[in-house]
Amino acid sequence: MSDRSLRGYLLVAGAFLIMGMIGALVEWATAPESALLVIRFATAGIVLGALFARRRPLAGVRQRSVWPRLLLMGFVDSVTLLLFFVAIRGTSVAIGLFLEFLAPVWVAILAPRIFRTSTERIVYPALLLALVGLAVILTPSLLGEGIKLSPWGVTAGLLAGLGYAVFQLVVKDLTKRVSAVTIVFTEAWLDALILLPIALWQTIGLGYHLTTRDLVAGLILGVVCTALAYTMWTAGMGMIKVQHSSIFGYLEPVSAPLYALLLLGQGISGWTVAGGALIVAAGLLVVLFGEHEEEGATSLEPAP
Repeated sequence: MSDRSLRGYLLVAGAFLIMGMIGALVEWATAPESALLVIRFATAGIVLGALFARRRPLAGVRQRSVWPRLLLMGFVDSVTLLLFFVAIRGTSVAIGLFLEFLAPVWVAILAPRIFRTSTERIVYPALLLALVGLAVILTPSLLGEGIKLSPWGVTAGLLAGLGYAVFQLVVKDLTKRVSAVTIVFTEAWLDALILLPIALWQTIGLGYHLTTRDLVAGLILGVVCTALAYTMWTAGMGMIKVQHSSIFGYLEPVSAPLYALLLLGQGISGWTVAGGALIVAAGLLVVLFGEHEEEGATSLEPAP
């Protein structure tokens, strides 16, 4: 394995382990999800803009091959986030999460048609292993919440999974055109602007007042889970196959219970440990036996 591929795997894995914090922070706060999302993405945009102001974080966005893809990325990401919330309300947290995390299956199917590169055979057993691991982690929630299904909830969950897959494919394509910081900086501001009307309605319109806890959660989400983790993920995505990166996404629900323990005092069950072991094994399969990309990709930072 080349040093470049190893860096890519480490960046992507580290990013998803950090993003496992998101669920615990959202549960710790009391603000509507849309308000937290706007605070999160606006904070990330401000932080990246301040850190890379002299290195032109918007370098290259005016290219004809870039700006339509950036707009598509922002739209798909925003809609996917909203569909996930709809799925949770129409089913349950566990089922909504499982449906959204069908995204790697869509990636494995769509990537060869978009990038003209085959999905190697090892990806499919790794996917199955990861899905089983996720199901094991979610089993206590499914047993506790019961099976609650509605046609619109299931549909929203499936569309959220498909949207998450499309988002990953668009980002992968963009990594060959602009820097990781440019992608994340643009995504942050597009998401914040698209979600702002809903956030205003759910806060000011409904008379909700943001608390100090809401602001702290939003700031951590913005700085750590977005500015840092999203940039790591995007940079790593440019170094490895998108099918591999999507499987590593299952590390997010593996790390989530650790943050729930630290922030909310929730225990870690044997289900989590067993499912996490299966997901880690799935990641090792693609790292050890998968094909690695040889093409160069975008740099982490914008050009000076």
